[in-house]
Amino acid sequence: MLDSSPSPLASIRPTDGMEPPHRPDDTRLRVLLILGHPRTDSFSHALARAYRAGAERAGVELRELELAGLRFDLNVTTRGFADQPVEPDLARARALIAWAEHLVLVYPTWWGTMPALLKGFLDRALAPGFAFAEEGRGFVPLLGGRSAELLTTMDTPGWVWRWIYGAPGDKAIARATLGFCGIRVAHIARFGPIKDSSAGQRRAWLAEARRRGVRLGTGPFSPAQRFGSKLASWLKALRLQFYPMTWAAYTAGALAATAGGALDRAAFWSGLLCLFFLEAATVLANEVVDYESDRRNRNFGPFTGGSRVLATGELSFGEVRRGIALALALALLCAFWLMAASGSTAVVVGGALALLTTLALGYTVPPLKLCYRGLGELDVGLTHSPGAILCGFVFQGGAWHAGLPWLLSLPLFLAVLPSITLSGVPDLEADHAVGKRTLAVRTGVRGACAIAALSTLLAAGTALALQPLPKVGPLLAGIEYGVLPHALLLLWLLARQARLAPQAQRIDRLMVVALAYILWFVGVPLAHLA
Repeated sequence: MLDSSPSPLASIRPTDGMEPPHRPDDTRLRVLLILGHPRTDSFSHALARAYRAGAERAGVELRELELAGLRFDLNVTTRGFADQPVEPDLARARALIAWAEHLVLVYPTWWGTMPALLKGFLDRALAPGFAFAEEGRGFVPLLGGRSAELLTTMDTPGWVWRWIYGAPGDKAIARATLGFCGIRVAHIARFGPIKDSSAGQRRAWLAEARRRGVRLGTGPFSPAQRFGSKLASWLKALRLQFYPMTWAAYTAGALAATAGGALDRAAFWSGLLCLFFLEAATVLANEVVDYESDRRNRNFGPFTGGSRVLATGELSFGEVRRGIALALALALLCAFWLMAASGSTAVVVGGALALLTTLALGYTVPPLKLCYRGLGELDVGLTHSPGAILCGFVFQGGAWHAGLPWLLSLPLFLAVLPSITLSGVPDLEADHAVGKRTLAVRTGVRGACAIAALSTLLAAGTALALQPLPKVGPLLAGIEYGVLPHALLLLWLLARQARLAPQAQRIDRLMVVALAYILWFVGVPLAHLA
């Protein structure tokens, strides 16, 4: 049955997946208790009553939804979800889900998963357009910002459930259902085996359910969970998967400056830390400036579309801005350490860092906003090849005007261009909508593929052309054995992409191949230098 307490359902609508449900700090947590047992005299009902007693003590605003009392068709009987009439009970249930910030599902585990009643309810209630949306070849959750808790009874011993069966019911509800719709499951409580339990054991379980309700007074998540979630959001925001390429190029430059001698460790590590914090500040600044594009983007993935921590509300603008300030402050401290440790003069080191900082932050930050002017790809190529290699070379006492770091960085610069150009393909429509003039926006998907193909050929050709030169040639010896087959594969994939799908979409496989192409141009020199 639906509880009879009044609620302003007319003003409630589901979130669009971009912002969590808003609740002023002085209001109570909105909790929906969903009872999924088909019988009304079950131990699940007793657990639900105990949980409600604890939640009321915690002072939350709680409403109940007893599925056994609802009247709706359990089955999806039409080809399209929108074609099936939505019964009044189901409509009110959806409104309650939209209203809630925290869902509590109480149900028995039968045959490793939920009862047919709960499964049918989820099939019908969490429909497209309400719980998720289909965008191109992907899906967008529409119930983000909510949390959930599962209380389930079972007769299976806990160790069998986890280690033999693999907890299938937990995964089905927590990951494949609620998680798919953007709802994060905070806790899963299993009570059992029920069949042979004693009265004392059942009283202990009811007390546990009541304690879980009381814990809502401090929020759905424990302090450890909140800390872990925030830490995970920051790691996601930093996008650490892209840093090793910069570090490798920097290391190649440092080793090239020593010509086989020992590295100045203080200069090396202070310089590396300086570049790390500078890259962190740049990545976070991109999140802020590119927020509108990221918010619109439906083709985001591990390599494109930003980290989306702002678009999903995982971090606030204030937090990210403070992160930028901290990263820049730490980069400045490392720069002072570097100037004291480096064999080059403070003017040379400071000048190199100032130029690199301007180019790095200028990718999105006003007034340069290079990626909005069609210069972003060139900027990334410069910062991640000559910028990184030259810094490593100069910080170890090498001359900035020496030919070796510049020649070594030339094929790497060209090898970076395919991946950074292709990264604009999934983002094309969102970037175009906000006035971001990437090469993909300017030339379309086919044009971006053509630019990537040309850069791929030029990178390979330049590496081969440099091999006869006395200093840089030995560092590129043998590169053709990896570069040429890789280039052919990348060219084939580019031609296929341009021919089969000339529109904005995720291109994860192509991005992996393009990013891996860069490895040859930094990995082979590193192997020779080491």
